[in-house]
Amino acid sequence: MSTLHFDCFAGISGDMALGALVDLGIEPEALRQELGKLGLAGWQLRFHRDHRGGISGTHAVVELSPEKHQDFHDCHHDHGEHRSWKDIRHLIDHSPLSAGAKKRALAIFGRIAEAEAQVHGRPVDEVTFHEVGALDSIIDIVGVAIGLEILKPDRITCGEIELGGGTVTCAHGTLPVPAPATLILVKGLPVKTGGFQVEMTTPTGAAILAASVDEFVQQQRFTELKTAYGIGNRKLDKSNVLRLSLREEDPSQTGAGSGEPSGAQPWKTEDLVLLEANIDDMSGEALGFLMERLFEAGALDVTCTPCVMKKSRPGTVVSVLSSPARLDSLRRTLFHGSSTIGFRETLVHRLSLERTERLVQGPFGEAREKTVFFEGKPLRSKIEYADRAHVAREQGISLEAAERLIRGAGTG
Repeated sequence: MSTLHFDCFAGISGDMALGALVDLGIEPEALRQELGKLGLAGWQLRFHRDHRGGISGTHAVVELSPEKHQDFHDCHHDHGEHRSWKDIRHLIDHSPLSAGAKKRALAIFGRIAEAEAQVHGRPVDEVTFHEVGALDSIIDIVGVAIGLEILKPDRITCGEIELGGGTVTCAHGTLPVPAPATLILVKGLPVKTGGFQVEMTTPTGAAILAASVDEFVQQQRFTELKTAYGIGNRKLDKSNVLRLSLREEDPSQTGAGSGEPSGAQPWKTEDLVLLEANIDDMSGEALGFLMERLFEAGALDVTCTPCVMKKSRPGTVVSVLSSPARLDSLRRTLFHGSSTIGFRETLVHRLSLERTERLVQGPFGEAREKTVFFEGKPLRSKIEYADRAHVAREQGISLEAAERLIRGAGTG
């Protein structure tokens, strides 16, 4: 399983991520050609070798034509051309970029837009952003989306994120690090501060992680395939670089987030968040629709449990299991899609076994068989209910007979 790992020991920004992807092997000209599909004028994207603190890497620089430069300097360290989230969404949606690159870019921009809207207390489409609208930020973010789509790793991981310290001067004035949008974007993610006395993680960098990372991990067991460095703009007494690793992992040996050696246990341990809301004024149909929306928003699991609430009212506990990276989306879905006015969040550890899926083919068509493993050996397997039911209906037989028919084909 190929894994792309972000090591943000000195933070992350859009240009650092873009430089690291090129350092990893993405062709600069391929990026420029794809970015040209946006139809924006007044920019050039250059890459050159540089070093910070003795570490060599690739520095990405977006050069703007003179008319694009203004005096304003925003939280992204970009020059501020104002565009709204609605404008940028239209720009990307109507470009001939690949569907995958569009999806990634819109996910990153959407995170920033939601955070800025929260900072300003206004609906997302009504907010005009300095940061998200700057031309060099657009190039950085869409460029990263294109690079990730070219690489297409099986999963993306990240460790603890260094935010920095001190103060930052941005559109909102001089504020303590992290900037307001950054603080919203890293909610639920593992972060630290104080390693540097300047801003190290920008809103753009935080949004790239929040929208792209599949799992935040502490320890892993892997084979390192390639290491790359993206050079930051700051020259400090410490290395201002972002490290990217392309790795090969054995799914049965990943122990993400457990704090234990990855191969110490025959199961995978993850740090997840459990959201729970007690609801007594929604119908069964409405709860079913809410469950669908929560899964669409990225929930790992959703359950509804009957309970007795205040004044002896029958109610339902809606429990949602989430990775830290999907928390904000699920929070919004709970508030918008249910009648709850508040819910509980608890950090939980989930242990799970390695699972594989294969297709079984026979005269009945196709069926999916899932097998779980313990210590590398098959523990049990199961034919998906929907597939068993389909075969049972088609053949006019029972579920048990359908399973025997499918398994008989699978052993042939």
